Amino acid sequence: MIQDVLREPAKAAIFLVADVRPGSEAAVRDLLADVAGLTRAVGFRAPGDQLSCVVGIGASLWPRLYRTRAPRDLHPFRGLSGARHTAPATHGDLLFHLRGRRLDLCFELERQLMRRLAGHVRVLDEVQGFKYFDERDLLGFVDGTENPAGDKAAAALAIGDADPAYAGGSYVVVQKYLHDLDAWQALPVAEQERVVGRSKLSDIELTDQPVNSHVAVTTIVDRDGTERQIVRENMAFGSPGSGEFGTYFIGYAGTPAVIERMLHRMFVGEPPGNHDRILDFSTAVTGSLFFVPTADFLDNPTSAGTDGSLGIGSLKRSSR
Repeated sequence: MIQDVLREPAKAAIFLVADVRPGSEAAVRDLLADVAGLTRAVGFRAPGDQLSCVVGIGASLWPRLYRTRAPRDLHPFRGLSGARHTAPATHGDLLFHLRGRRLDLCFELERQLMRRLAGHVRVLDEVQGFKYFDERDLLGFVDGTENPAGDKAAAALAIGDADPAYAGGSYVVVQKYLHDLDAWQALPVAEQERVVGRSKLSDIELTDQPVNSHVAVTTIVDRDGTERQIVRENMAFGSPGSGEFGTYFIGYAGTPAVIERMLHRMFVGEPPGNHDRILDFSTAVTGSLFFVPTADFLDNPTSAGTDGSLGIGSLKRSSR
């Protein structure tokens, strides 16, 4: 069973990236098996607020936690350097993506997770995200319009026959972007729309789409004309008192290759030099890739075969 990735857009989220200290692998494995139970315990008090937590595991941590072979496409995030912009690669062993309709629920679940992980991990990044008005980012545009839904979303994010031992799992890429709002707001709205590729008010795509707009650059189409999709759960974050304003990008896909090509088109350009114009106003400061195992695997990883097979027939749900 896939982790709780597919949900209606959340109103609040916490993104936590951490490194695992040497010698703490057993404690982390035990915690990962209990994440679903902790989430249920905290969320039980407010079932309508849809608390969830998705766990991602980085490439360097996998062989420390499990004896099974690593998922086929799991590797460290590959940084990119274009003529003008850079997508840095930053380390991370674990990702916790907590979300719901209320930040207090996310906060309480994070508190319980960190209580269990005290002394075992070093937090590298922690961001509290929020929905901004009608699903907009801090640039003022609707974010996530092209997210697939239903069966299309499940197909976009789940690993299938390409790596049958880990079928039902997913990959997730996270990046933290900081916005230069002063420079952005100095642009006329019509020019902002050409940067993004959509009408700011109606959210409709422009008919005269610039080739370097965000919409154009992040649309991935195979040679046979098939559009490749990912599931985004981006959130706004910021601190007006310190002048920090940003978007936390988080994208799920059945293969990281789709997101990697999107980022290559954004930062390097196809052809080179045709970078995403939104990067002139938004700077990536982190970048990490994680594998998202199935909930069954997290509950009982010892049932996996030495070839990486999850042994689904022998798995059981946690009773915690």
